Amino acid sequence: GHTTGPSLNNDKLYKFAYSAEVYVDQVKASLQKSAGYQISSAVDVNLLWRNPDNDDDQLVKVMIRDVQVENVNERPAAKSIFKGKSTEKIIRKEYLEALQRPMLLELVRGKVKNFYSYQNEHGFTQNIKRGLASLFQLQLHSGAAREMDISGKCNTTYHVQQDQVTKIKDLDSCEIEKQGFTSHNQILDVSTKATSATIYVLEDGFIKSIKAEENYAFLLNFRRKTGAKIVSKQRLELKSIQAGPGLIAEKQVASVVRNLDSSYVAMPLVAETVKSKCKKCPSLSEHWQSIREHMYPEKLSKAEAAKSFLSFIQNIRKTTKEEILQLIKSENKDLLPQIVDAVTSAQTPASLEAILEFLDFKDASTSVLQERFLYACGFASHPSEMLLKSLTATFKGDIANEEIRETLVIVMGAVIRKLCDREGCKLPAVVEAKRLILNRLEKAMKDDNVRMYLLSLKNALLPEAIPLLLKYAESEEGAISNVAATALQRYDSSFLTKEVKETMNRIYHQNRKVHEKTVRTTAAAIILNSNPSYMEVKNILLSIGELPLEMNKYMLSMIQDILHFEMPSSKTIRKVLKDMCAHNYDRFSKMGSSSAYSGYITRGPDVSSTYSLDILYSGSGILRRSNMNIHMFDRNAELHASQVVVEAQGLESIIAATPDEGEENLDSFAGMSAILFDVQLRPVTFFQGYGDLMSKMFSATGDPVNVVKGLILLTDYSQEIQLQSGPRASTEFLGGLAIDISGGMEFSLWYRESKTNIKIRVAMFVAGNTEVDSFFVKTGMENTLEVETTLDFISTVQFSQYPFLVCMQMERAESPFRHYVTKYESLPSGRRYTAKRGKAELLAGNEYPLHQENSNMCRKVFSAKSESSSNWF
Repeated sequence: GHTTGPSLNNDKLYKFAYSAEVYVDQVKASLQKSAGYQISSAVDVNLLWRNPDNDDDQLVKVMIRDVQVENVNERPAAKSIFKGKSTEKIIRKEYLEALQRPMLLELVRGKVKNFYSYQNEHGFTQNIKRGLASLFQLQLHSGAAREMDISGKCNTTYHVQQDQVTKIKDLDSCEIEKQGFTSHNQILDVSTKATSATIYVLEDGFIKSIKAEENYAFLLNFRRKTGAKIVSKQRLELKSIQAGPGLIAEKQVASVVRNLDSSYVAMPLVAETVKSKCKKCPSLSEHWQSIREHMYPEKLSKAEAAKSFLSFIQNIRKTTKEEILQLIKSENKDLLPQIVDAVTSAQTPASLEAILEFLDFKDASTSVLQERFLYACGFASHPSEMLLKSLTATFKGDIANEEIRETLVIVMGAVIRKLCDREGCKLPAVVEAKRLILNRLEKAMKDDNVRMYLLSLKNALLPEAIPLLLKYAESEEGAISNVAATALQRYDSSFLTKEVKETMNRIYHQNRKVHEKTVRTTAAAIILNSNPSYMEVKNILLSIGELPLEMNKYMLSMIQDILHFEMPSSKTIRKVLKDMCAHNYDRFSKMGSSSAYSGYITRGPDVSSTYSLDILYSGSGILRRSNMNIHMFDRNAELHASQVVVEAQGLESIIAATPDEGEENLDSFAGMSAILFDVQLRPVTFFQGYGDLMSKMFSATGDPVNVVKGLILLTDYSQEIQLQSGPRASTEFLGGLAIDISGGMEFSLWYRESKTNIKIRVAMFVAGNTEVDSFFVKTGMENTLEVETTLDFISTVQFSQYPFLVCMQMERAESPFRHYVTKYESLPSGRRYTAKRGKAELLAGNEYPLHQENSNMCRKVFSAKSESSSNWF
């Protein structure tokens, strides 16, 4: 008649064999060569008491005996860390005694109502007992239940067939104190999959055998070959049934427990958090000394710099504010910027307090460190409300350097967006920062201030800022309308309402006022990328031929690129092209050197990356804007990895040419603006004004201007996991980038030639560590990936004739790539087993194929150069 839970027979002692195994390996590897260990023991179970009023309420004694610890896979003695060590030596005497003290379970209808154990026992032994106790929890009818066990409160489903019960636990639903964090962008993050299943075989109303298996898999999203899995198995098998002690006659379970041993305490079945302390870990300053040589500025494009940066962050996360400050104050100015990168990227309360105490924004001489701190805040993987609060307070205080003030506001926008993406838009600090930026923008009188707040909104991407951005894009001119338009371009197309598209159409077609080419082409790109209507596309196509010289060619190139790359609006464009009014030779044969082109850098099963390169000239042959973008995307997410825009205006007077329509009053200017990993950086000016241009032209060395240099934490994933067999597991993936972006513009009036060179040097290092910690033994696996590469983008323009000659080159240098996997098992005594394997290869460099027209022009440019050099005398 026991339909609800298993029932033990009176006066019997059930003798079981128990084993708990743990394996750690690569996701697709078989378990035969995995790292791991196994705990095995005998388990005695007997019924102590049955409720006289309810047969389904039973008190059961469970006792672990004869504990053994061994390798999970057979291994030669020389490679076993357990060789020659008794269980008492491995586990330690007091822990072994605690483990073998009996526990009591009150089972009501098959569920564990109370778990009784000894309060002063170590959490590690309690958790192993909880792991065993949780196995005794089951129900004998099919259906779903929300159950409490070692994993927390979880959704559980039972399937019952005669004497077999299958229990499926949904680990994602478990309510348990979770520790850890994930990366801001999904492409840079880690995917997790967790499953748990237990099969019970019953005999004579009680358990004959139990097999439980729990699996965790972790995959790096941008390279799913890199990952780890943890497999935890438990087995309980009935060996014999013997005569046992009789039942205790009592009304209440509490008095039975008290009479057995007054030290017993009812404890939660949910695991308690335990973590073993590191005994031989180096201090922060010792660690810094070991990596210091790799952190000099000239070594920052090497993988070793990125690797050292990641290990340094891990150490900072365990350190106090005082230790961090002591290190910062003791280092020289060459290495301080790299320390600031790491301390800020650690993102702990102690590291934030330390860096804010060290930096003095009233002192202009430390502006390099202030800028590095601010950019590290912008790239933060999981910024806190406290960080934004601190940035807002700094902004309201005194800041000596105007460029730092601008960078601070721009970075606040990036932090606002990251907090909003994690449903933190209503946090008090976010509400205050948003209000501050929007209010100050509306009150700003100086153009520089307006531009600064617009750049901040370009990072924040607030829906409520769209009306303001529309106003500035349409009614202002120069840099302001340009920033506002490019800010709108960064919004997801779902935010681009009818009003946005109407404004963009007015700007492009100049319905209300004359606009610069740069703003008009941005407006056209927004229209064409946000599900344009048939008439919108037709009107754009009909405008080609009526536009300024180079803009005709640019718009044609943009349309052809959309068709060639099969972008979403290509279907509508193809429909419009069937109309001969829009599609005819007159329109499609316009001369010029401007162009727009997109292509793939990589196409992989996990992530693809694309580059787009567009370049717009003024009618006189001088560069107006070159824009290079790299995007990464997978099935569900996209990441704007980088954008480098070089802009120039008002340079016609140098070569005595006529400016284009709407650009007659523009001041001479050239500068560069960059977006890196979805964060807009502060633009850099090459020169501003005619006088500055002339002085730079005559003193020009062509030396590149540094735009970004530093260390960025990209992947930042950390999770703690409670295994159902008792041990704690943790997984951590960190990805760091050492980056150096520089850009330069050379100008030769003698050769009537200009040259723009952008060099992006990067080194990436990813380290993953997945570990199971049982206090007396640790087992795990480390994954490392490293790659170094350089990307060069060179555009050469010869404007001695029209159409002038333009040659664009995009090259990637050969790249060393290394990948290693290390599995390990270790004892606190220091005895350790490791197995390491990996591969290193050199990825060939290549030149990216731009459109055919560009290839033809490059031949002419280089042949013209060789002719001019040979005809000198």
